[in-house]
Amino acid sequence: MRRTKGLSFYRRRKKINAAVLSEVMQVLAGCAIAVFLAVALVYFVGTRTAVVGESMQPAVYNGQSVLINRFAYKLGRPRAGDVVVFLPNGNPNAHYYVKRVVGCPGDTVLIRDGHLYVNGELVGEDTYDLISEAGIAENGIRLGEDEYFVMGDNCNSSEDSRSGNIGPVSGEHIVGEAWFRLPSGSHDMGLIR
Repeated sequence: MRRTKGLSFYRRRKKINAAVLSEVMQVLAGCAIAVFLAVALVYFVGTRTAVVGESMQPAVYNGQSVLINRFAYKLGRPRAGDVVVFLPNGNPNAHYYVKRVVGCPGDTVLIRDGHLYVNGELVGEDTYDLISEAGIAENGIRLGEDEYFVMGDNCNSSEDSRSGNIGPVSGEHIVGEAWFRLPSGSHDMGLIR
């Protein structure tokens, strides 16, 4: 006998399509791996800090966050042109300073007539405005075995190695390389050059 339409208390089981389920699982696994790698990159390789002041404009602006590659200098040494993050005089209670390396160990740094000279050669003529304060580099300074001379790109608004209370930065006080700036207000994100 044939059943007529009427009330039925049995639910029809829906079949799960194995191909769709497999694709959904792959997307979820990909997202989980991406999140894990991002967290690992930031927490194990890098640190984040905010720039204080206008000394590194236009490369990085006041209040803009940068990611620090803490392992960059475990494998090598800072080079001229690198943007480094350091604690002044190794003071753990100070905020991180972000500056550009202009002199490396063994170099002689001199600021004369508003111009920067490293080992007797004019440096940064197109990069730096006339430097108003020579500070400790007025008569020339020869850097020691593990010392770096750092300056802000906006050198006339920068407290850096020219200042007697900062001076040359010891390699052991360098936290790492500032390598990526995060977006902030109207400022773009990207690699720091």
